[in-house]
Amino acid sequence: MEERFDEVVLLDENGEEARFSHILTFLYEGERYVALEPIEEGVEQPEDEEEAEVVLMRIVRGEDGDTYQPVENEVLLDEVFARFLELMDELEEEEE
Repeated sequence: MEERFDEVVLLDENGEEARFSHILTFLYEGERYVALEPIEEGVEQPEDEEEAEVVLMRIVRGEDGDTYQPVENEVLLDEVFARFLELMDELEEEEE
Protein backbone atom coordinates (compact mmCIF):
# COMPACT_ATOMS: atom_id res chain seq x y z
CA MET A 1 0.00 0.00 0.00
CA GLU A 2 1.43 3.38 -1.01
CA GLU A 3 1.76 6.00 1.71
CA ARG A 4 -0.08 9.27 1.08
CA PHE A 5 1.39 12.45 2.44
CA ASP A 6 -0.30 15.78 2.84
CA GLU A 7 -0.05 17.94 -0.25
CA VAL A 8 1.41 21.42 0.14
CA VAL A 9 1.00 24.11 -2.52
CA LEU A 10 3.51 26.97 -2.45
CA LEU A 11 3.80 30.05 -4.62
CA ASP A 12 7.18 30.79 -6.16
CA GLU A 13 8.64 34.26 -6.71
CA ASN A 14 6.62 34.55 -9.95
CA GLY A 15 3.33 33.65 -8.27
CA GLU A 16 3.31 30.21 -9.91
CA GLU A 17 2.02 27.26 -7.89
CA ALA A 18 4.41 24.45 -7.01
CA ARG A 19 3.03 21.25 -5.46
CA PHE A 20 4.86 19.20 -2.85
CA SER A 21 4.27 16.16 -0.66
CA HIS A 22 4.87 16.84 3.04
CA ILE A 23 7.44 14.38 4.37
CA LEU A 24 8.30 15.63 7.85
CA THR A 25 8.18 18.68 10.12
CA PHE A 26 10.95 18.77 12.71
CA LEU A 27 12.93 20.96 15.11
CA TYR A 28 16.59 21.82 14.73
CA GLU A 29 18.30 24.16 17.21
CA GLY A 30 14.98 25.68 18.29
CA GLU A 31 13.73 26.37 14.75
CA ARG A 32 11.00 24.47 12.91
CA TYR A 33 11.78 23.04 9.48
CA VAL A 34 9.74 21.19 6.90
CA ALA A 35 10.91 18.54 4.44
CA LEU A 36 8.98 18.46 1.16
CA GLU A 37 9.17 16.35 -1.99
CA PRO A 38 8.23 18.02 -5.28
CA ILE A 39 5.23 16.54 -7.10
CA GLU A 40 5.73 16.60 -10.82
CA GLU A 41 2.60 16.05 -12.88
CA GLY A 42 2.85 13.13 -15.29
CA VAL A 43 6.34 12.18 -14.05
CA GLU A 44 6.86 8.82 -12.40
CA GLN A 45 8.21 9.31 -8.86
CA PRO A 46 11.41 7.34 -8.16
CA GLU A 47 10.78 4.13 -6.22
CA ASP A 48 14.19 4.40 -4.55
CA GLU A 49 13.89 6.88 -1.70
CA GLU A 50 17.64 7.53 -1.92
CA GLU A 51 17.11 9.29 -5.25
CA ALA A 52 14.06 11.32 -4.23
CA GLU A 53 14.52 15.10 -4.25
CA VAL A 54 13.93 16.78 -0.90
CA VAL A 55 13.35 20.49 -0.33
CA LEU A 56 14.08 21.78 3.19
CA MET A 57 12.54 25.06 4.35
CA ARG A 58 12.40 26.96 7.63
CA ILE A 59 8.93 27.58 9.05
CA VAL A 60 8.44 31.17 10.19
CA ARG A 61 5.37 31.99 12.26
CA GLY A 62 3.85 35.34 11.36
CA GLU A 63 0.64 37.27 12.06
CA ASP A 64 -0.97 35.79 8.94
CA GLY A 65 0.12 32.22 9.73
CA ASP A 66 3.17 30.16 8.92
CA THR A 67 5.39 30.86 5.93
CA TYR A 68 8.10 28.63 4.49
CA GLN A 69 11.45 30.26 3.77
CA PRO A 70 14.39 28.69 1.95
CA VAL A 71 17.53 28.00 3.97
CA GLU A 72 20.08 30.36 2.38
CA ASN A 73 23.13 29.41 4.48
CA GLU A 74 24.84 26.35 2.94
CA VAL A 75 26.39 25.24 6.24
CA LEU A 76 23.04 25.45 8.03
CA LEU A 77 21.34 23.66 5.15
CA ASP A 78 23.86 20.80 5.42
CA GLU A 79 23.24 20.57 9.19
CA VAL A 80 19.45 20.59 8.76
CA PHE A 81 19.70 17.94 6.03
CA ALA A 82 21.87 15.75 8.27
CA ARG A 83 19.25 16.04 11.04
CA PHE A 84 16.50 15.17 8.54
CA LEU A 85 18.40 12.02 7.51
CA GLU A 86 18.86 11.02 11.18
CA LEU A 87 15.13 11.40 11.82
CA MET A 88 14.22 9.41 8.70
CA ASP A 89 16.56 6.60 9.83
CA GLU A 90 14.90 6.62 13.27
CA LEU A 91 11.44 6.43 11.69
CA GLU A 92 12.54 3.53 9.47
CA GLU A 93 13.90 1.63 12.49
CA GLU A 94 10.60 2.13 14.35
CA GLU A 95 8.68 0.65 11.40
CA GLU A 96 10.80 -2.55 11.36
